[in-house]
Amino acid sequence: MQPTQHAAVVITDLHARRGKNPVLTGLNVTVPGGAVVGLIGPSGCGKTTLLRAIVGVQVVQSGTVTVLGDTAGSAGLRSRVGYVTQDASVYDDLTVRQNLQYFAAVLGAPRDDVDRVLEQTDLTPQSGQLVASLSGGQRSRVSLAGALLGTPELLVLDEPTVGLDPVLRVELWALFHRLAAAGTSLLVSSHVMDEAARCDRLLLMRGGEILADDTPAGLLASTGTTDTESAFLALIGRQPSGGTAAGHPAEPAAALAALAAPTAPTALAAPTALAAPAAGQAARPRTARHALPATPASTPNDRRS
Repeated sequence: MQPTQHAAVVITDLHARRGKNPVLTGLNVTVPGGAVVGLIGPSGCGKTTLLRAIVGVQVVQSGTVTVLGDTAGSAGLRSRVGYVTQDASVYDDLTVRQNLQYFAAVLGAPRDDVDRVLEQTDLTPQSGQLVASLSGGQRSRVSLAGALLGTPELLVLDEPTVGLDPVLRVELWALFHRLAAAGTSLLVSSHVMDEAARCDRLLLMRGGEILADDTPAGLLASTGTTDTESAFLALIGRQPSGGTAAGHPAEPAAALAALAAPTAPTALAAPTALAAPAAGQAARPRTARHALPATPASTPNDRRS
């Protein structure tokens, strides 16, 4: 899929902290529209903080984040951006269909959207089951289905394939590309390097910095390597000794090695509200693109970076 000419996200000189620790220090990046863009890097490198800034739930110290031509977190973006976090935030005591009907009602999405997203995420057979009875991978798909309601223009997906079996991962990436072909912009984070080749464009991240912004083929050509993991390591080798963003220690070898291997199953969260947090206050995660009157028993843990 060739990206469209417009930019879905434009970030300029972004500085953000998690607690007292600087995570993003002067980050600049543009996410093209109508494409599947992979945000690839080791755990703890700042991927989640960057995604939270894009959807407007991360307090930032300075810089600008423009999403679909508007300021990140603006009320007008709530129905235009779908966000799926890493941790489950669906209602265990409701069925799959009831969860999606509730989210659809909050979003003002058509009721027949529920059947559409159930089919897209291969959840129709489980639509009558309580979410509490589902596997981690199935709960992940319920979260993704919720994000697809209302046909958002931008999907921000934090590790959406973690915990999924290989067949379902392939099917999910095929869905991502169908959505991009229809005009949706997707930003998909992962720490698994073998997923990089499935993206139209790659953002390689380490220590709060973007090391590379290129197509998969362009990245391999520029580094003279044959796979993304080798390209990533080659880029690290080009940095000054110990070169990471200010305040970030170099990732241990084990963390870099983990880039090439899948991790243990983890569930995702349902779409999160995009209301901008007050200055100096941390945002409270919610379970849909609009605020809901109640939150599920299991709420997202946003302490990752």
